[in-house]
Amino acid sequence: MTPLLPLLYVSLGLLLFSIHSAPPCSAGATTDTLGGGRALAAGDRLVSGNGKFTLGFFRPSATVSKSGNITSPNWYLGIWFSNISVLTTVWVGNRDKPVPDLQLNLTQLKLSRDGDLVISNNATGSVIWSTSAGVVNRTRSASSTNTSTSAVLSNNGNLVVGSSSGVLWQSFDYPSDVLLSGAKFGWNKNTGHTSEIISKKNMIDPGLGLYSVVLNSNGLALTYRNPYMKYWSWPQSNKIMLVPLLTQLAGINPQTRGVANFTYVDDEQEEYYMYTLLDESSLMYVLLDISGQIQIYSWSKSTQSWANPYSQPADPCTAYATCGPFTICNGVSRPFCGCMQGFTVKSPQDWELDDRRAGCFRNTPLDCGNTTSSSDVFYPVARVALPNTPSAVDAATQSSCAQACLSHCSCTAYSYENSKCSIWHGELLSVNLNDGLDNTSEDVLYIRVAAKDLPRLRKGRRKPATVAVVTAAAGVVTFGLVILLLLLLLLLIRRNRLGGSQGSGGIVAFRYTDLCHATKNFSEKLGGGGFGSVYKGVLSDSTIVAVKKLDGARQGEKQFRAEVSTIGLIQHINLVKLIGFCCEGDERLLVYEHMQNGSLDVHLFQSNADTTVLSWATRYNLAIGVARGLSYLHQSCHECIIHCDIKPENILVDASFVPKIADFGMAAFVGRNFSRVLTTFRGTIGYLAPEWISGVAVTPKVDVYSFGMVLLEIMSGRRNSPNGSDGGGAVYFPVHAITKLHEGDVRSLVDTQLRGDFDLEEAERVCKVACWCIQENELDRPTMSEVVRVLEGLQELELPPMPRLLAAMTEYSNPASM
Repeated sequence: MTPLLPLLYVSLGLLLFSIHSAPPCSAGATTDTLGGGRALAAGDRLVSGNGKFTLGFFRPSATVSKSGNITSPNWYLGIWFSNISVLTTVWVGNRDKPVPDLQLNLTQLKLSRDGDLVISNNATGSVIWSTSAGVVNRTRSASSTNTSTSAVLSNNGNLVVGSSSGVLWQSFDYPSDVLLSGAKFGWNKNTGHTSEIISKKNMIDPGLGLYSVVLNSNGLALTYRNPYMKYWSWPQSNKIMLVPLLTQLAGINPQTRGVANFTYVDDEQEEYYMYTLLDESSLMYVLLDISGQIQIYSWSKSTQSWANPYSQPADPCTAYATCGPFTICNGVSRPFCGCMQGFTVKSPQDWELDDRRAGCFRNTPLDCGNTTSSSDVFYPVARVALPNTPSAVDAATQSSCAQACLSHCSCTAYSYENSKCSIWHGELLSVNLNDGLDNTSEDVLYIRVAAKDLPRLRKGRRKPATVAVVTAAAGVVTFGLVILLLLLLLLLIRRNRLGGSQGSGGIVAFRYTDLCHATKNFSEKLGGGGFGSVYKGVLSDSTIVAVKKLDGARQGEKQFRAEVSTIGLIQHINLVKLIGFCCEGDERLLVYEHMQNGSLDVHLFQSNADTTVLSWATRYNLAIGVARGLSYLHQSCHECIIHCDIKPENILVDASFVPKIADFGMAAFVGRNFSRVLTTFRGTIGYLAPEWISGVAVTPKVDVYSFGMVLLEIMSGRRNSPNGSDGGGAVYFPVHAITKLHEGDVRSLVDTQLRGDFDLEEAERVCKVACWCIQENELDRPTMSEVVRVLEGLQELELPPMPRLLAAMTEYSNPASM
C-alpha cells in the first residue's frame, strides 16, 4: 500500500495546480471550439466568441448563515456567465454523474468517434457521461468521426456538437434548470422530444431535483416528479395568451422592461416558447428554482447582483410538498418553511441548502400503546390549506372526530368543518398558511402531538389564530392586547434606562435624550398632522430615521398603542418599517425608517422645481405596491388589520419609488373568527366608504374603497374633489372616470403631464379596478388580493356599473346637468 501514497500526493498536487493556475486547454485558452482529437481537462475552458459564456469543470459552493461556506465534494461540467462576481451556472451536463474530487485530474471532456461528447477517465478510458444517452432519433453517418466533428460554445450559451452534415446535439435541447435567451422551450412533433426543465437538488448539488416544467400536447405544466403531481398549469386553450402576459409582467418592473421579446410558435413541426434579449450585453435567465417556482433573474450592474423581479406561482408554497413532511409553509415570510410545533428539522445542513425534502421529525413518539385511551393531544393551526389525501370519517361532533384519529396509531391530524370529519395518516405534506397570495383557506388543522410536548407548546407557541378578538365601538385594539403591550413596553423601559436596546421583533426602546440628540432637538421638521409632528433624525450608527413626536396625552397615547401594535409586529416591503419607540413620562415617540421621497401626494399634486412628473411605469408600480401592502394587512397577518385611512398622504415612497403604507394610528383589528368590526368613525373626507357614514360595522372593504379613490388620483394626477370642470360644469372625477370608461375614452383621464406617454391597456386596467373598488355596495368590491391579481394581469374584470350614490351626489351638486 505504501507506493500508492506518493502517487496520491502527486495527484493532489496536480489537482491543486490545475484549479488555481488554470493552465490553457489543448484546444486553446480562449477558444470557443473543441475539435476532434483534442480534450478539455480540469482547469481548461471554452469561452464563447463574445466572451459572455464559459464552459468547463466547476465545483458548486454556497454560503449559508449557520455553516458558512459549504463546497460540494464533486465536480461537474457546466456553462456559466463569464466576468460577473457571482458564479451562475446555466447548464450542467453530468447532473447525476458527478466527478469525485480526487478523480478530477484524471477526467477529460472530448469528442468520441461517433460524434458524442463524453466525459471520461483518462487512465481507464471509462465513460462517466455522454451526450448519446439523451439523443433522440439522431441519424449517424460515416463522416461523423472524431476529425470531422467539433463542439462549439455559441454566443448565446448553447453548446453545439456538429459536423458538415449538420447539428448532432445541442445543450439547448437538453436544458438543466435554466432557460436561456434563444432556447426553444417546447417539443418536436415529429420526434416527440420535449425540452423538460428540472430543478436541482440543492444549492451545491445540481442533480435532478423535485420539480419539472414541460410544454407538450397537454399544455404547459409545473409538476412534482415523484410521485407525479401537477400543481400549476397554463390552460391549453390560452397558450398563446401567455406571451402578452409575460410582456406585460416584464414591463411592470424597470429591471426587465424592454429587455426581452417573448414569442410563441405552434406549427406542423414544433411548438415552443422562446425569449430573445433585445440588448445582448444584458444578462437575464429563467430558472426553475429548488422550491418549484419559475423565476426570472436580471443582472444589476449597479449592485453587482441578481435581482428576482418575477416568480410564478407567486406563492412559493403552491408547489407540492415544497417544505417536506410535518412543516408549515408561509409564502410571505422568509424563510417560508418551518417545522410544525413539536417537530425538529431532520437534516439541518440540507435544510440550509434549500433541500427540504426530508422535512421535520417528531420530537416525542406518539402514545400508541392503547388506541382507546391515548394520552396524545391536538393543537390547532388555523387558516391553512389542508393536506392532500384525507380520509373521511363519520363523526357527529368534533370530539368524536378527534377520538377517531386517536384510535389509529398512524393518524397524525384531523379537521372538523361543517360536521365533516377528515383525518390524515402518516406524513403531513403541503400544509400552507393563508398568506393572501395563492392561498386564502380558512380551514383549521388539528395536529397530533405527544402529551409531554403540550406544556412546551403552550409556553412557546404564538396565540392560535382561532382565538376571537373582541372589538367595541370605541375600541381599536383588544383590551388584552393593550395590557400585554403596555407590560412589554414597561419591561423594556425599566430594563433599558441606560440606553436603547432591541426588544422582541427587532423593535428598539429608545431613551428620550437619545432621540433629542438624533433629531438635533427636533429642529428639522418633515411634516405634521393631527397627532403630532415628524422630524428627521440620524441614529448613532448613521441610520437616517423619521421620528414622529405625538402630541396630546389622550389622543397621542391612543395612536401610540395602535401603531406599535400593528406596524410594530409585522413586516412587509410595502409597509413602512417601525424601528423603535420611546415611552418616557408623557413623551410618546415613534421611530420609522426614513423615506427619501416623502409622501405620494407631493409627487401627484404639488408641481414645483423639487418634484418631477411621475412616469406611467412608476405610477403603475406604485399602485401594485400599495395593493400588495393592503392585501398583506387584510389576509396575511395573524389578525386582519384595517388601515382605515388610506390616502396619498399616508403612502410614502423610498429612494427607488417603492411605496410604503404608513400612519396606522387609526387602524382596527378584526378577529379571524369575525368578518366585521364595529368601531368609531375614522378616515379622511374624500376617501371614506359609504358604510362609514351609515354607522354599520365595517370590513376590510373600506380600505378597498379608499384605495380605489387613490388609484384614480394616481392615474389622473389630480384630486378627486369636484373642483375640476368638464364641459363647463363641476364634475366629480370618479363619476367622470366611469363615464369615460364606458365610452372607451380612458386616454382623456390620464394625467396630461405625461403627454400621452403611457400604456393604454394598463390605464384601462387601472380605471376598471378603481371603479369596481368604489362601488357603494361593499359586496361588489373586489378583495385586495383580487386587485393585485388584476393589476398584475392575471385576472380580468368586466366593466363596472355607475355607483348610484356617486351619480346622485354629482347631480345634486351640479344643477346644470339635471
